[in-house]
Order: sequence, then C-alpha cells, then structure tokens
Amino acid sequence: MEPPAGFAAAYPAVAHVLLEELSDHCHVGGRDGHHLQRVRRLRVGEAVTAGDGTGLWRPYRVATAGSGELQLEATGDVRAEPVLAPGLAVAFGVTKGDTPEVVTSQLTQLGVDRIVAVTMARSVVRWDGSRSAAARDRLERVAREAAMQCRRSRLPEVRVETSLGPLLGHPGLVVAERDGQGIGEVPPPDDGEWLLAVGPEGGFDDAERERLAGAPKVAVGPYLLRAGTAATAVSGGFTSRRRTGMFSREQ
Repeated sequence: MEPPAGFAAAYPAVAHVLLEELSDHCHVGGRDGHHLQRVRRLRVGEAVTAGDGTGLWRPYRVATAGSGELQLEATGDVRAEPVLAPGLAVAFGVTKGDTPEVVTSQLTQLGVDRIVAVTMARSVVRWDGSRSAAARDRLERVAREAAMQCRRSRLPEVRVETSLGPLLGHPGLVVAERDGQGIGEVPPPDDGEWLLAVGPEGGFDDAERERLAGAPKVAVGPYLLRAGTAATAVSGGFTSRRRTGMFSREQ
C-alpha cells in the first residue's frame, strides 16, 4: 500500500532536512545540524519535515537542540511526494564561473528530474577526466541544498557529460533556440520525458546544430539570453505544463 500523497512544501513547518531514514526518532548532525541549530536557531517544539531523497517525507518536531545538533521526533506517518509528469530533464552547456551551480540550484527548485551539465564546443570550461567527477560531486551538493531550501523530498539525478553524444536519439529531445516555437506548441514526449538541451554562452556551434537537427526547437522570447537565464526560463515554461501523478519509487 502506497503512503498518502502530498508535498512537504505545503506542510506548516519551519524547515526541511534530508535524511537517510525516516525513523520515529532521528538525529541531525554535521553540516545540516549546524545550519539548523546554530544558523537557523531552531528551537524545541518547532515543526520540521524530513525527506529521504527518493520522494518519501515525514513530519517531525524538534525534541532537543544544542551544540549544532538536533533530535527529531515524528509527529505523523510517512507521506509521498507526488510524481510530476511528464518527466523533465535539462542538459545545459557548461559555462565559467558559478553559473553551473546557480542553474543546478534553480532547476532543482523547479522540480527538474534530471540535470545534465554538458561540456560543449563553445564551453570555455572543460569538465573532463577527474574534473568531471569533482564537478558532479559539487553539483550534487548544490542540488541537495536547494532541495532542502525548497522543501523537495526527491533529489534530481545529476550527471556530467563531455559531449552531446549521450543526449542524441532521446525521443523527447527539445532544443532551446531563439527561432523556436512556443513552449505550449511542443507535443508531449513519446516516452514520458522531455529532455531540454540548452547551449552555453554563444550557443551551439554548427556541428552541434547538425547533430541536433530534427528535434523540435523552443524559444522563450525574442532576445539573446545568458546561458543560465535560458536554462532556467525554458525549464520554468515546461514546469507549468506538468501535472501531479501517483507516487512510485520506480520513477
């Protein structure tokens, strides 16, 4: 029997934390405990929610607080965050500076299911080899922090790719281009997931456009957007077309 559905963000709580298990009594230490107890100054008796990263969450109260740690006591049963459909994945071109971290945070807040940072032809920064693994770890941390901030209980999958190759052939591929159609005109994906491809600063080069030919193009306005702005704006448009469905741990 599936747990009752609902969003933790709608529950009257002062904070949300991600834990490995949603036991009746939970300990929150480390960076999360420090942030909640010393920075947020949560007090005994305050309501919080905790998610497990796979879509399950539970309401708690702060039982004890001190020395950068919290003890939580469950005040209700485990619940399930509804699945948003169609699925939504976003592949954005890697840029310099902190833009990849900002984009990852914003896409997590929008409910994107899969986030793919891709080193493209015009990417100034090259994420390959050991840098690829380090970049993925960093973006996963950013996604986790953003999920707690927006009270999301299902973490997005985060990947780092060195080219567009792994994206090609996806039946729900959509390319963000200034001369594309409106978001509302893009048909629902055949396999249940849209995959949005957004270029880096300077956009896709000619070879990449040739490889992406055949996929529908979508635009979010008549102007040239910064890479980070484009990824967030087009994702927000597709988010408005998604609807909630029943929870499934296999999705």
